[in-house]
Amino acid sequence: MPNFMRLLHILALLGLIAGGAARSMAADRPNFIFLLADDMRPDCIAALGHPVIKTPNLDTLARQGMVFTRAVAAYPICNVSRAEILTGTTAFRNGVGYPGSKINPTLATWAGTLRDAGYHTWECGKWHNDGQPTSRGYEETRGLFTAGGMPKGSKLKCLPDHAGRTATGYVGYTFKTDDGKVELDKGVGLTPLTTRQITDAALEFINRKSAKPFFLHVNFTAPHDPRLFPPGYENLYDPAKIPLPRNFRPQHPFEHGNLTGRDEVLLPKPLVPAELREELAVYYALISDMDEQIGRIIAALRANGQLDNTIIIFSSDQGMAMGSHGLLGKQNLYEHTFGVPLIFRGPGIPQGVRSRADCYLRDLFPTTCELAGIPIPATVQAKSLVPVIKGKADAIYDFVIGYFTNTQRAIRAGDWKLIEYPRIGKTQLFNLRDDPDELNDLSDKPETADARKRLAAQLKAWLKEQGDPASK
Repeated sequence: MPNFMRLLHILALLGLIAGGAARSMAADRPNFIFLLADDMRPDCIAALGHPVIKTPNLDTLARQGMVFTRAVAAYPICNVSRAEILTGTTAFRNGVGYPGSKINPTLATWAGTLRDAGYHTWECGKWHNDGQPTSRGYEETRGLFTAGGMPKGSKLKCLPDHAGRTATGYVGYTFKTDDGKVELDKGVGLTPLTTRQITDAALEFINRKSAKPFFLHVNFTAPHDPRLFPPGYENLYDPAKIPLPRNFRPQHPFEHGNLTGRDEVLLPKPLVPAELREELAVYYALISDMDEQIGRIIAALRANGQLDNTIIIFSSDQGMAMGSHGLLGKQNLYEHTFGVPLIFRGPGIPQGVRSRADCYLRDLFPTTCELAGIPIPATVQAKSLVPVIKGKADAIYDFVIGYFTNTQRAIRAGDWKLIEYPRIGKTQLFNLRDDPDELNDLSDKPETADARKRLAAQLKAWLKEQGDPASK
C-alpha cells in the first residue's frame, strides 16, 4: 500500500508539472484579435493606394505589419464566407454553401480549437451563422448583434438609410447579452452608433486581466447597408470630389446570377454617377469610422501592455462592387469582390511587407494555430500562411477558386483569371497584369485558347474533388 500511495503521489506531481507546463506554454502564446469588416472592398485602405479614403489606423497596421494583397473570399456572401472562416473548410464541405444552411457539427471550429488549447475565446458584434457563438467555440460574447429579439407589439423600427430609403439589410437585428436578453436601448437594425457599440463591447474584454492568452473575434457591420453617417462623419467626403471606380459601368452587360438580388436594387439601374458618389461618400465614412474604432482597440491594448504580445488580423468577409462593372453588391467574382483586404500585425510578423501570395480567408484558422504552436485539426482543409509570413515560401497555392450558388465559378492563377457562368454558358478570361480592372475579356481570342483550356481544366478538377453539386 505505501508503494501504491507513493506511485499516486508521483503521478500527481507529474500531473501538476505537466499542467503547469501547459499553462506556462499557453501564457507564452500570443493573443489574437481578428477584426472583420462587412462588405469592404480590398482597395479601401489609403496605404494601399486609395485616392481619397482616410484610414490612418489601418495604414499604421499595414506599415507595421504584413499585407496579403491577393487574399480572397471564396464565396462572396456573408454567412457562407464566415462559415469558411470558422471551420477552415470550403463551402462544399462545411454545410453552408450551395445548397445548405447549417455548419456541419462534426467540424472543428477556429474558436473551439484555440479554447481547447488554453485560450479565452470571445466574440463581439455580428453573428450571421446558425446557432450561437457559444455553440461554435466562443466562451463568451459582448455586444452580440443577431437577428430577431423584438418584443411582440414593439413599435421600434429599423432606421431608413442616409437617403431616406427603407432598410432592407439587418432588418430586425438587435444587440443581445450573453444570456439572450435584448438590449433595445441600442436600437433596432443598423444605427449610426453600431460600430462604436461593437467596439465598446470589445474593449470590455480587452480590459480584463487574465493569465491566459485570448482570441477576440470582432465582427463589425460596417460598411454594410443600410448606410448611415456616423456622428461627425457627415461631411468627411464631398461626393462631388469622389472619383468613380476605374471600372465603373452604368449596368452589367449580362445576367451574372444576381442582377435582381437585394444588394443590386439599392440604387436604380442604369447607375447614375451622382447617386453612386453619394453612396460612396457614406460607404467611405463608415470605413473611416470603423478605422477610428480600430484605433480605440489598439490604444487599449497599448495602455494595458498587451499590444506587443497581440497579433492583430484585419480583413473583410468579402469585397463589394459599389459601381464597378455596373454592379452594387457582393455576389460576383470580379476582383473588387472576390478580393479582400488582409493585414497581420504583431509579434513574429514582419514589418512593412506586402505579399502577393494567393490565399483564402479560411487559411486564417490554421495560420493562427501554427503561430501559437497548436496542432491543426484534421478536418481543416485550409493551409497555414506561416511559411510565407516567415519568409520561407513565396506561395502556398498555385491557384485560388471562387464560387457563388450554381451561377458562378472562377479560378485565378498568376496573372490569369477565368470566370464561368454555368447557367448561361458564358466564360470570361482576363489578364490581370495588363488589365487589373477586368475590362478586356480575352476569352474569344485565339492566342489565349491554351490559357483558357488549362484554367478550365484546373477549375473543373478542383470542383469535382470538392463535391461541387453544380459540376455533376
